[in-house]
Amino acid sequence: MPTTPDHHRTPGPQYLVAGRYRLRSRIGGGGMGTVWLARDQLFDRDVAVKQVVSTEGLSEETAENIRQRAMREGRIAAKLVHRNAIAMHDVALDSGEPWLVMEYLPSRSVAQILHTTKTLDVRQAAQIGAQVADAMATAHTAGIIHRDIKPGNLLVTTTGRTAGLVKITDFGISRLKDEVSLHGSGVITGTPAYFAPEVARGAEPTEASDVYSLGATVYTLVEGQPPFGVDDDSLALLHKVARARINPMTRAGAVEPVLLRLLEPSPSRRPTMAQARDLLAEVAAGERGSVRHVLTSPITTPDGGLPTWAQRSPRPPRTHPTGTHLPVGGPLPARPPAASPHADDRVSAVSTATESGTHQPSDRTGLGRSGPSGLSPTMLAVGIGAVLALIVVVVLILVVAG
Repeated sequence: MPTTPDHHRTPGPQYLVAGRYRLRSRIGGGGMGTVWLARDQLFDRDVAVKQVVSTEGLSEETAENIRQRAMREGRIAAKLVHRNAIAMHDVALDSGEPWLVMEYLPSRSVAQILHTTKTLDVRQAAQIGAQVADAMATAHTAGIIHRDIKPGNLLVTTTGRTAGLVKITDFGISRLKDEVSLHGSGVITGTPAYFAPEVARGAEPTEASDVYSLGATVYTLVEGQPPFGVDDDSLALLHKVARARINPMTRAGAVEPVLLRLLEPSPSRRPTMAQARDLLAEVAAGERGSVRHVLTSPITTPDGGLPTWAQRSPRPPRTHPTGTHLPVGGPLPARPPAASPHADDRVSAVSTATESGTHQPSDRTGLGRSGPSGLSPTMLAVGIGAVLALIVVVVLILVVAG
């Protein structure tokens, strides 16, 4: 009886990738693949292994494009060696399919943290932004443009000596500055809520658009939603971003002037990523703190502990979980019908609903129902007791009268 070729097996727990990485459990995923916790059999260590979208059943051209993108992600990430970036260990080939092998650290994504806390303290938000900017300044020096900086791609480690350290991840749609795009002309890739206006209008992402996306991310940390609000319709949101009129800030405090510079509509007037790092670090340090300490130390509370939000296990966010591919070039598509007047409130509404599962109507009677009649055992007992008492009273009256 013929055996099934390896490349037709469905990866799952205990699957051995490339004869070396034993899959243990699924820990994440997105448009470009699934991320697994795995055990490196050679070095006896835990790693994160990204299974790129399967090429089975695809045309050879499409399959080769996916393989090239995966190899490119590995090559780009390997160029960036920084304490605030997830390290790339290997690109393993399993039955011809590429798997990306990365550093594994128990962590929470900032998107998950926001799902629980809604907003962060201004200084903590500024410190997160400063550490990400430090990594991205190094990336820009190496010619790497991330193109998808957002809360979902930022991790805060939760255990060990590095607890509270911020790491940027997912270079799946990144590009080297001089590299030819593999996505084809007329298509933009990323998450519209964190696009720079020029990118929403069809321009090629640059270092300046990364700076804008970082600003949009820090804005979200302190304000509770992205600069242009949220909208289930990506094209409607794209129109808002293209107009470059951000919603006024109400909670940003000391970081507001910095965010206004990072969110400058004109790319040429934005600071560089290194300048953004310094500006954010100064806010995080305050009057008595050290900029160096902000950049090299974990996010902590004033007493030195790990913030409560980094210790929780929030549910995954349901707004903008993955990037989007949208057609660009020339004028934007006609604007779709306007969203609900409360569209900008959907982040908090969805978060509240998902923390305790599906919302159920309240029982307004205050008593548990028992069957179609709607009577509870308590109500029945009270009724029976009243009837018996009435019978006793009637009997006593008859006895006395007799």
